[in-house]
Amino acid sequence: MLSKIKAFWRGVRHLSGDDAYERYLRHHVAHHQADIALSKAAFFKQWQDEKWNGIKRCC
Repeated sequence: MLSKIKAFWRGVRHLSGDDAYERYLRHHVAHHQADIALSKAAFFKQWQDEKWNGIKRCC
């Protein structure tokens, strides 16, 4: 039962983007070891800027 709850919670975190920084760090370690990783604050600022900058409408 506990493993189902943990799996559900991981899914919720993934869908909401709450685990985005942890996923970024795993990707960074696997593919970009020579570069310095962004801080959590810098990562979320960049993420928000990419999400909200530009035209976001249908018409």
